[in-house]
Amino acid sequence: MIKHIVLFKLKDRSPESVEKTYAVLNGMKGKVEQLVDLHIGKNVVDTPRSYDLSLEATFRSLEDLQGYQVHPEHKKVIEHISEVRESQSVVDYEF
Repeated sequence: MIKHIVLFKLKDRSPESVEKTYAVLNGMKGKVEQLVDLHIGKNVVDTPRSYDLSLEATFRSLEDLQGYQVHPEHKKVIEHISEVRESQSVVDYEF
């Protein structure tokens, strides 16, 4: 199994902006067949080092993660994120 974790810091950190991006990320649920599980989280403790949103996705294999990367629904998310993010960090690990 592969865990894919991404943290997003948004340019506009207003509640409305965070909520919109949360909805875009959550919109992949049930539409990307490679996803075994998907959790999106909104930050609740604001500090200078905090990120605004997290994405935690589970895949059966590296091949499924690679398929997700080019999936049309994921590409829609990338388009949105490219416009709204200030920065992001990612880690992928096997468990």
